[in-house]
Amino acid sequence: MDEDSRYEAVRSRDGRFDGAFFFAVGTTGIYCRPSCPAVTPKRRNVRFFATAAAAQGAGFRACRRCRPDAVPGSAEWNVRADVVGRAMRLIADGVVDREGVAGLAARLGYSARQVQRQLTGELGAGPVALARAQRAHTARVLLQTTGLPITEIVFAAGFASVRQFNDTVRAVYAATPTALRAAAPGRGRAARRTATPTAGIPVRLAHRGPYQPRPVFDLLEREAVPGVEEVTGIPGARTYRRTLRLPYGIGVTAVDERPGTTRTGSAARPGGWLDARVHLTDLRDLTTAVQRLRRLFDLDADPYAVDERLGADERLAPLVAARPGLRSPGTADPEEPAVRALVGREEAARLVQRYGKRLDAPYGSLTHLFPEPAVLAEAEPGGTLGALTAALADGTVRLDPGADRDDAADALRAVPGLDARTIAEIRTRALGDPDVAPPGPDLPDSWRPWRSYALNHLRAAGELEYR
Repeated sequence: MDEDSRYEAVRSRDGRFDGAFFFAVGTTGIYCRPSCPAVTPKRRNVRFFATAAAAQGAGFRACRRCRPDAVPGSAEWNVRADVVGRAMRLIADGVVDREGVAGLAARLGYSARQVQRQLTGELGAGPVALARAQRAHTARVLLQTTGLPITEIVFAAGFASVRQFNDTVRAVYAATPTALRAAAPGRGRAARRTATPTAGIPVRLAHRGPYQPRPVFDLLEREAVPGVEEVTGIPGARTYRRTLRLPYGIGVTAVDERPGTTRTGSAARPGGWLDARVHLTDLRDLTTAVQRLRRLFDLDADPYAVDERLGADERLAPLVAARPGLRSPGTADPEEPAVRALVGREEAARLVQRYGKRLDAPYGSLTHLFPEPAVLAEAEPGGTLGALTAALADGTVRLDPGADRDDAADALRAVPGLDARTIAEIRTRALGDPDVAPPGPDLPDSWRPWRSYALNHLRAAGELEYR
């Protein structure tokens, strides 16, 4: 989009572009999402930014009315396979906070200077600024939805010191942490009374456009591995729970099927959220846990782009009309679906009970973490499972958010015994590839780059069976 097109999106308060870009108003010093309900500023006073971090770096503070930091991330970062897309997925996963820019660059296979140059040149902000914007958002969520002491929030959000935390909050929100907490909306104040590390942190997982939760929860219920996952309740009001292995500790998450909807009185700002609750043994894992849930439920997708392309096809048009916003679920742990795609649900359940780490205390029927590849490679070294888990353990096969999808597929093909269908499933779920064509069904090139979504439409309509 050129700047005139962006201004038209702002003038029409078009929520389809929330997260795709941000605009700032020079006369007020505030930056907003395109669908901000405030009076539209004059064109000459508006500047556009690719990221919230770029707007913050230019000296603008976040709008308190539209909360631009709360929108879903740009759908570009899910689709793009270049270094910028891979870097953005890693930053969202918290790599810069844990490993620094040097760690990010090492994972991408570039020098730190090259990564800095590419991100700054395209997005207007480097990795440190992008991670800082993410920390600020996490801090606001914790301030407004939990009763945690501010000193605990500092480190839970990823800041190195109280002073850095205070300075960032003031710069981004033009308010002190105490004032930001006091300004929490009614829902946040109510949540704060019950949100503790033991009771869990309530989180709204925002999405853009329409969302079809039922097919996603159907799939998760069908695939659920006992001990690691469970789905309870009746269709339409189910809750999905699972355990998570995280960088600093262990997490247990719960996500409700019934979506929330945005009530703004305007059709220009569609979208909604899924309600979740996150239980953590170490609060520093909050950002990573939330991002992994977003990948699992495919919440950063652009349903408008997907539905426009697939809806133009004669075969798919009625399926898209019946299920607008159908998603392509990913994973909360990229190595886990690789093992599960190979061995199946029943064998995966056996591996969990035999080799998975047991939780200190069960959470309902959840009792274990899924076993790590290194544990499986040592315990069952033979056959394709042993070869795959050994390759995952030693890094020969990389499936993390920053992995190059084509390189990962090549490495998977080198694992003895892995067939093309299993590799396609791993690529779809573990790597979040939106354009996978497994052997068998006819998937024309006109469906690209959304063939993973097309497959889900065919499956949801009963035209193809789930594996």
